[in-house]
Amino acid sequence: MAYRDIRIIGDPVLRTQCEWITDIDDSVKQLVEDLLETVDEDGRAGLAANQIGVGLRAFSWNIDGEIGYILNPRIDELNFDEYQDGDEGCLSVPGLWYPTKRAWYARATGIDLDGKEVVVEGEELMGRCIQHECDHLEGHLYLDRLDRKNRAKAMKDLRAQGL
Repeated sequence: MAYRDIRIIGDPVLRTQCEWITDIDDSVKQLVEDLLETVDEDGRAGLAANQIGVGLRAFSWNIDGEIGYILNPRIDELNFDEYQDGDEGCLSVPGLWYPTKRAWYARATGIDLDGKEVVVEGEELMGRCIQHECDHLEGHLYLDRLDRKNRAKAMKDLRAQGL
């Protein structure tokens, strides 16, 4: 396994839609190992493959002591009856947190390394993580979801950091 460096806002890989995984080969197995090792650090809730420079549809999570991964995730349920509007951050946008509206509950379906169906679901932080990481796989950052006022503040803060 290898701990991988996190790509930072401005890197084009973060704005590129990730490709579907069609063959589970050694490179995909290595990707999963790298995702699991890199997300296994205090303060990290989730990590998409493009955040470590790989344009494939995969992400890992580290929430409430549970570490896992999913390949080819597709969100198939969001609960819009309840929202959460707490601060959200991103490893690729270091040190900046802004209120981001998300569905309270999310469920994604994908596969594991054996090609078997995997369902990842949760409320609150897990729900936010699923939505956040699936956005990454589409080439979006949480900053894209900010309201106008917070987006303007985020852009100002990014410029102040030289990003």
